Amino acid sequence: MKRGVLCIFILIALASCRDDEVIRGPLQPFSLEWPAHFPPPPLRADNPLTEQGVVLGKKLFFDPILSSDRTQSCASCHHQPDGFTDRKNALSRGVLGQLGTRNSMPLFNLLLHNNGFFWDGRSVKLREQALLPIQDHLEMNENLPNVVSKLNDIRTYRLMFDAAFGNKEITSERIGLALEQYMYSLVSGDSKFDRVQRGLDTFSISEKKGQILFNTEFNPSSGIKGADCFHCHGDINFTNNEYLNNGLDSVFADKGRALVTGRVNDEGKFKVPSLRNVEVTGPYMHDGRMKTLEEVVEHYNSGIRFSSTLDPNMHTIRQGLQLTASEKRDLVNFLKTLTDQTYLNNPKYR
Repeated sequence: MKRGVLCIFILIALASCRDDEVIRGPLQPFSLEWPAHFPPPPLRADNPLTEQGVVLGKKLFFDPILSSDRTQSCASCHHQPDGFTDRKNALSRGVLGQLGTRNSMPLFNLLLHNNGFFWDGRSVKLREQALLPIQDHLEMNENLPNVVSKLNDIRTYRLMFDAAFGNKEITSERIGLALEQYMYSLVSGDSKFDRVQRGLDTFSISEKKGQILFNTEFNPSSGIKGADCFHCHGDINFTNNEYLNNGLDSVFADKGRALVTGRVNDEGKFKVPSLRNVEVTGPYMHDGRMKTLEEVVEHYNSGIRFSSTLDPNMHTIRQGLQLTASEKRDLVNFLKTLTDQTYLNNPKYR
């Protein structure tokens, strides 16, 4: 081989070894953009966020190599413009074409979720949750040893695991930790509601009326007529992180939290979701049965179904909230102020 040709060959080989995705050097703490009006982020001491770990987690999140046929990634059912949920489908399809059993949950502000993950809370830690869809035959239908083997065959991944964890060993535990870091980096806190809180914007008359309804109890015997939303959705992330029965059914096709705890008094209870970005995270409820926010509001206005595990706060509105058409519009208009376009379009997250 001629010297010039040899030099070109070497340069091409060296170029193929370069990888801009790998962050080299010492671990760099991740710069978490956390809203000032939120409580301090409860960071996890056993899995601190690093630039290397978050970058690795993001690559894994969007890589279909995690599925058995390499066609489906985590992002296949968690789309950023939809609040990292699956807006088109009540139930998402897995790699074998089978439907899942529950609606895809949105992903943001997961550092504030302190009471388990999934609709039924079967995973205590986010790193555990991250690995279960990979193994679910209705979803990605893969096993973890195969995932580890596939990743080990890719030089970029070996380098990225080395950068994030100090050596090139790839394990299922480290996959979960990296995915956890990326998902914990997803922060939504710049909706119109947030800007109003910071004095940078103002509500319309309808939105303000909706906010008042949202934060007012329903107690007609005392002459108080609100929508009573704040009991379950009143904190800064618009969820109390509890598992409750909100009156969808009298007989439970899906027993919810009881499938995890084995307790009869948990039947029909599901994780209270955050209402942030709720305008774009439908269809709604654990099974995606409601397509619009108007349907959701009407459920509480006239559709509560009694059962033995119905949340006590629902008992006061079993006969309906008696909201007028204009009040229902006001409530929906307030809920739309929770849409965070900055989050939904942030290029850092994709």
